[in-house]
Amino acid sequence: MKSAALVLWASLLFTYGAAAQSAGPNTGSSESEGTVVSSSEVRFAPANQAAPTTFAVAEPEMIPAPGPGLPAGGAAALPGNAFPGVHQPVYGVLQDLNFQIYGGFTYLRFYELPGITGNLAGLNTSLVYYPRAGHWGADGEFAVGFASQNGSTTTLGMGMGGGRFRLAAARGFEVWAHALAGGAHFVPKTPYGSETAFAFEAGGGADWSPRGGPIAFRAQGDVLGTYFFGTHQYGPKISVGVVYKF
Repeated sequence: MKSAALVLWASLLFTYGAAAQSAGPNTGSSESEGTVVSSSEVRFAPANQAAPTTFAVAEPEMIPAPGPGLPAGGAAALPGNAFPGVHQPVYGVLQDLNFQIYGGFTYLRFYELPGITGNLAGLNTSLVYYPRAGHWGADGEFAVGFASQNGSTTTLGMGMGGGRFRLAAARGFEVWAHALAGGAHFVPKTPYGSETAFAFEAGGGADWSPRGGPIAFRAQGDVLGTYFFGTHQYGPKISVGVVYKF
């Protein structure tokens, strides 16, 4: 009985010593990949420390994959106006309209005879037909001007036909030039000669369509030549008005 008690006591003593060695004091250092870190250098973050800030990273720009109507290389290979909704002005393109009818105000300085000059104001009309809405067209014009001279009303009327050439320009403008020939009629009758004469006209102008529609505003300048009373008359003729295209 005594021997059993001694054996039990020795066993308890041995178990206590082993437990004391395994739970012995910390040596104050630890090894990690050859670096010794002292226990005094260990820092713990406070429990109330804010979480680190998260930075948003922009997603890379998506480039469309090649497909119908989209060349290889995606958007970088497309011109600036290849996407719907992106408007760029188009220059040098004529409207697909064949006829132009014009009406407006005209002013004419008429050198009737040496020492006799008339300033006539009146109306100017024209009709132009462009086959296939091209650059060249057939031009017909009628103009009439009035002035007061020696207590009576002087009237000069002209009817001519010829050709016209046009070009489209930027910002809704269309520039053109024409040359016409025909006849003129002058009243009242004078003792100097016939009331009718040969007439011609050469010049040009510009039409401006601010909205690109069928309505345009015109300004033109010409030189009018006539042959009344055995002599030539050359004078400036200007006109401003409205054009309707159809």
